[in-house]
Amino acid sequence: MSDIYSKYETVIGLEVHAQLLTESKLFCGDSATFGGAPNTHISPITLAHPGTLPRMNRKAAEYAIKLGLACHCEIEKDNYFARKNYFYPDLPKGYQVSQHTAPICKGGYVRIITDAGTRDVQLNRIHLEEDAGKLLHDQDPHSSYVDYNRAGVPLVEIVSEPDMHNSDEAYAYLTEMRRLVRYLGVCDGNMEEGSMRCDANVSVRIKGVTTLGTKVEVKNMNSIRNVKRAIDNEVKRQIELIEAGGTLVQETRSFDASNGSSFSLRSKEEANDYRYFPEPDLAPFKLTDEFIAGIKATLPALPEELIRKYTQEYGLPEYDARVICDDKATADYFEGLTANTTHYKAAANWILGPVKSYLNEGAKDITQFPVTPTALGALIGLTDSGKVSFSIASSRILPEMINAPEDPLAIATRLNLLQDHNADNITPIIDEVLAKYPDKVAAFRGGKKGLMALFVGEVMKLSKGKADPRLTNELLTEKLKG
Repeated sequence: MSDIYSKYETVIGLEVHAQLLTESKLFCGDSATFGGAPNTHISPITLAHPGTLPRMNRKAAEYAIKLGLACHCEIEKDNYFARKNYFYPDLPKGYQVSQHTAPICKGGYVRIITDAGTRDVQLNRIHLEEDAGKLLHDQDPHSSYVDYNRAGVPLVEIVSEPDMHNSDEAYAYLTEMRRLVRYLGVCDGNMEEGSMRCDANVSVRIKGVTTLGTKVEVKNMNSIRNVKRAIDNEVKRQIELIEAGGTLVQETRSFDASNGSSFSLRSKEEANDYRYFPEPDLAPFKLTDEFIAGIKATLPALPEELIRKYTQEYGLPEYDARVICDDKATADYFEGLTANTTHYKAAANWILGPVKSYLNEGAKDITQFPVTPTALGALIGLTDSGKVSFSIASSRILPEMINAPEDPLAIATRLNLLQDHNADNITPIIDEVLAKYPDKVAAFRGGKKGLMALFVGEVMKLSKGKADPRLTNELLTEKLKG
């Protein structure tokens, strides 16, 4: 990195909007499901017709609390909603109902891991609010259309402190946040569909300076990778502007993923006057200790807890444990698998090897894997007992189990794949292999012990994988002494 960049420190705060996986909207019974023909998930309440009244969605509050507990937040017991007044075409009320001034979750942190190590990114708050609709600019050359299906869908806004200092940390934070909401089942984390959205507040300052620099907000990033790209682009732009003698202005910019650059949307004053006041049509709501404790009791085992379990109790390498826990569905499958076998390392090898290969080839996730954890556990038992080799199990038996449910032992018997433990059957094959490679035998006896793998491989090939590898090694070793 050249000197002009190394002089500066980057400061990043992220605002993440996550749509909650409730069946209905935050203040009415309209469907909160993604998709549908435009303006079909609406009613007079969504459209804010005169005389309509909102009603709070209890499940949305539960989901917000669940996320707050997972992020180590303080849960606010006395809650109310406020009106955030501003006009935008996709905001049917002319205001947004939000908890911005009184968040349901305060403080907290999210633990991240980067190449620099492990640290906790501090949170400012998590609050509930309703989503806006969506403007469609590509339907007509002269007009913009509005789809109100999304209007009123419950959101949590997760606001970090300005506590990240490079795009790698922002990437790790967003990855962990998406993993958390998916583990908790409160959001599907799909940035491409807009159910999880992120705005990045980026500033730079000379290293050693404690005051924050001029903040620029970057919007419209539809993937975690593009958030990283947008931050890198914005940091470079700000530093080069400052070094050229220019003046940074507080503004909102939009990121163009096609060319990796951003452009200004609007300048931003230091403070926006949204004229917040308590929402008069919604009563404040209070949370009891019992209600919060009940939600806490429903929290699933989260990734860090599972990683500790797999490394400390099951003896897995940390890499294996983290890959398994990267996705909740995979962790759930692994939990089911380890209920059917105590060969934990073998179970991890199957998940990260043959199972993952099958899923990758078909662009599937593990929920579409047709072999149950019970059946795969039985197959692992076959290999660990020495009845079949791993190679035969993965290449011959597993495909049969994928095509149709059948006991792995029955498949191995039907296809004549059970390993041969009879020395009388293996010895003639060994003799044939050694006779085929007299020069290799001489080289082995001359000290090239690595040739053992060649002999074993040839025996396995001639036996069609049925020869017991351990017995084959013993018999070969004895034969090669002479």
